[in-house]
Amino acid sequence: MQTKATLKTLLAASVVGFGLSQAALAQETIKIGSVLSVTGPSSFLGEPEDKTLRIYVDKINATGGVNGKKIELVIYDDGGDANKARTFATRLIEDDEVIAMVGGTTTGSTMAMIPVFEDAKVPFISLAGAIEVIDPVRKFVFKTPHTDKMACEKIFEDLKKRNLTKIGLISGTDGFGASMRAQCVKVAPNYGMQIVADENYGPRDSDMTAQLTKIKNTAGVQAVVNPGFGQGPAIVTRNYAQLGMNSIPFYQSHGVASKSFIDLAGAAAEGVRLPAAALLVGDKLPESDPQKKVVTEYKQTYESATKQPVSTFGGHAYDGLFILVEAMKRANSTDSEKIRDEIEKTKGFVGTGGIVNMSATDHLGLDLSAFRMLEIKGGDWNLVASGS
Repeated sequence: MQTKATLKTLLAASVVGFGLSQAALAQETIKIGSVLSVTGPSSFLGEPEDKTLRIYVDKINATGGVNGKKIELVIYDDGGDANKARTFATRLIEDDEVIAMVGGTTTGSTMAMIPVFEDAKVPFISLAGAIEVIDPVRKFVFKTPHTDKMACEKIFEDLKKRNLTKIGLISGTDGFGASMRAQCVKVAPNYGMQIVADENYGPRDSDMTAQLTKIKNTAGVQAVVNPGFGQGPAIVTRNYAQLGMNSIPFYQSHGVASKSFIDLAGAAAEGVRLPAAALLVGDKLPESDPQKKVVTEYKQTYESATKQPVSTFGGHAYDGLFILVEAMKRANSTDSEKIRDEIEKTKGFVGTGGIVNMSATDHLGLDLSAFRMLEIKGGDWNLVASGS
């Protein structure tokens, strides 16, 4: 008959054994974190990011993982709340002990999380648009989407070709909209652009006709640019048409580069131009384009798995995940600082957003050639021909 002491010994041994087995299991996986806005006002961004990460982590694991280890993906939904994002970032570091992070749907949530990952010395690949994410350069912070500054430059480059120089701005006051407005104002003189009207709207505004009427009545306005994301730009686009402003060229940002914008704006979207990734026009790219294979395969995989149209936002998650995976392979390590070093050495990575060449002074690695100027025609994306 076993004594109480013997039972205690056996119980303690089993607990130790369980702990060891858990530790062994942990050593067999690579924990990657993600905080996304899967629900809430930015869900049209976060949902395709979430689905993309899950689809491709499963695919990677099915083919043996990374360096012989399976990826364990830990995702939290911040609902578009920057305070929640920071709380989840802390949880990823302290409780989940992730070695890297791919996420941060919006500029606001990303900026809230940056100090957490910088302090922990864990690489953070953001999916947010504003240039402030990587300028100034922070050692552990990278990003995949084109910046708002680049969007302004691509738009102004197109306007210059059309001999249009007097611009009206109508910007969202959200983090991305405010940042892009500031960048457009800053770089306008470099392209000979003059900002002759400057209006804004809040994230919950449901009608922007008052602001657009002011722009319409401003003498000399030759084109209008709308820095913003979410439902706001679709409302602005509908109001633009309602006011009969369609004779004035209208530009959106890459913050609306998904089919949901066309659906929300409806017929009013016809003729709108915006800079976006090649992903939206993969089928229209020449066979010689180095991105064609990547974007068409991603589109097929995503749409087959989700039964939903592809968006550039999911593409940003794809790029972030595979930049990280390739860095982990080169590092042949789960050490966060070694992985960070390899992310920074990324060269010639062909992603959905462009060809990425990072450096110690550039934690994005994209230039203006990564942007394609698109025009909405017949409810679909179309490449703008050079010089048109």
